[in-house]
Amino acid sequence: MDPVFSTTTDLAAAIANRKISAVEALDAHLARIDRHNPAVNAVISLDREGARERAKKADAALARGEALGPLHGVPFTLKDVHETFGMRTTVGFPPFADYVAKEDSPVVIRLKAAGGVLMAKTNVATMLSDWQSDNPLFGRTCNPWNLQRTPGGSSGGAAAAVCTGMTPFDVGTDMQDSIRLPAAFCGVYGLKPTEHRVSLAGAFPDPGGAARGVRLMSCLGPLARSVEDLSLIYRIIAGPDSRDTDLAPVPVEAMPKLDLQTLRIAFAPDFPGFPVAGDISAAVENLARQLQDAGAIIEEAKLPKLDLHDDLAEGGALIGMMMEAAQETPERPTSVSRWFEALARRDKSILAWDQFFEDWDALLCPVAMTTAFLHCAPGTAIKVDGKDRSYWMLPAYGALFNYSGHPALSMPCGQDSDGLPIGLQLVGKRWSESRLLAIARAMEPLAGGFRRPPGY
Repeated sequence: MDPVFSTTTDLAAAIANRKISAVEALDAHLARIDRHNPAVNAVISLDREGARERAKKADAALARGEALGPLHGVPFTLKDVHETFGMRTTVGFPPFADYVAKEDSPVVIRLKAAGGVLMAKTNVATMLSDWQSDNPLFGRTCNPWNLQRTPGGSSGGAAAAVCTGMTPFDVGTDMQDSIRLPAAFCGVYGLKPTEHRVSLAGAFPDPGGAARGVRLMSCLGPLARSVEDLSLIYRIIAGPDSRDTDLAPVPVEAMPKLDLQTLRIAFAPDFPGFPVAGDISAAVENLARQLQDAGAIIEEAKLPKLDLHDDLAEGGALIGMMMEAAQETPERPTSVSRWFEALARRDKSILAWDQFFEDWDALLCPVAMTTAFLHCAPGTAIKVDGKDRSYWMLPAYGALFNYSGHPALSMPCGQDSDGLPIGLQLVGKRWSESRLLAIARAMEPLAGGFRRPPGY
């Protein structure tokens, strides 16, 4: 087996069956990091010796016949946003350069309890505030498919590390397409669960114990090289804990097996007024045809009667209000009435999409308006089929489902005319992650799945 490009599921099975030791699996990934990270710059804050000690303990536990978790001995990385005991968490922001949390976040606790061996963090945009991954502390992350292009952001380091075999999986954050867009740009899978499905506690550095400012629209979810791996990591990290009171006590179900012939899939090559590259919309239409040929019920989507541009703007406004509320002072109070008006508008959007998914198992559509673009200053116009498009529309297709809270994933689906990965988005009913993942798994053979980038 090739440990650095095995799926997480297969690697865990190989360790459990003693075909490879946890130390050997770790060393293979560390060698991969040593070889490729200098050019890609995806992995940061590498804890080489700590990870080796944890891998040795995993092998010793296996030798003693102790019960194994589903990730026993599997090395992994985490986006540089999760609070981790003994390892710094910086979000690429100089004031947090030396911040080390006093305890692991709930997500980190669950991954370690499942047997995972944390190796390192992965690079991000400064304070997670851009769709490229560049910051003053660690510099710029490059796309493995073309180093002159971005892997996306803010989970760009995570996507690039998964893509190159430097890690089997990572867990990113997604408030405006920040898992799905990098996954699409790098040709891997990424899941944004339903809002309030995975604990946000400890999902941002908090040196002073301030009130948690991010409570809506942001989600944590896995990036990996297969749907099976997304499902595995999702089931480990999802569900209520004692630190995030917003979490819904909805059962986390195993991924069922579905037949394409039983499914009703709506597709949208674009959304009204949203730009998209022709290669991406063609990929949506091509996959829709293949699904129809395979027996699924396929129809071009009649989208909810919403002003999607206004919804996109309102989503940005809500984020702004959350940030303001977290920094509120007597001289600059947040308008409570404005906040409730914004939530009431959001409710209309949520209910309209809920109604849409009464008729459809999933919506197939673009993840972003373009594939990986050239490194540039934030705000620079982006060429889409030769036309300048607003930089701020980059995450539009994904951000709509942060606003509505519906689960959505990015899945690789071929390449564009420049040889760059195309990622398509699959969206489903709220609280239906397991079924959505099962739909993606049924589509996987038609979409093509993960491909190693040239030279890796």
